Amino acid sequence: MMDLIKKFFEKTSASIAENRSDGPKPEHDLRIATCALFLEMAQIDGEFSDPEREHIISRLRKEFSLSDENLDELMNATSKELNGSIDLWQFTNLINQNYSLEEKIRIVEMIWELAYLDGKLDQHEDYLAHKLANLLRLNHKQLIDAKLKIIHRVEV
Repeated sequence: MMDLIKKFFEKTSASIAENRSDGPKPEHDLRIATCALFLEMAQIDGEFSDPEREHIISRLRKEFSLSDENLDELMNATSKELNGSIDLWQFTNLINQNYSLEEKIRIVEMIWELAYLDGKLDQHEDYLAHKLANLLRLNHKQLIDAKLKIIHRVEV
């Protein structure tokens, strides 16, 4: 798993272009990038609660079919990478290079799910969701549509 994480951060633009070919996408890239965005959202309000951690683990398990051992490794390694990074661009750029508009919208929906987990939207969470949408090259309508989808799901 550590080798996969190292490869993620060593990718050059040439290797990213190769990954966009008809061959299979490197699944670990999306896992790491998505986990990084989740962890950043969970911690943006200064509190990383157990329900947030459980929600992230549940979503990663569901989206990527990961074992408990791989989930722990992914969470720990991503947390270390986040601490060592100066911004989220490295994660969102990789997503932009390798994933479709629909996949990026799905990530933003999961970000909104995490933001609304406690039943309220903190101003820092709202700011980060907007920032991530911008970094993922989503327009305002796509961001709001994703938000409304999650809000309506929560209210029902």
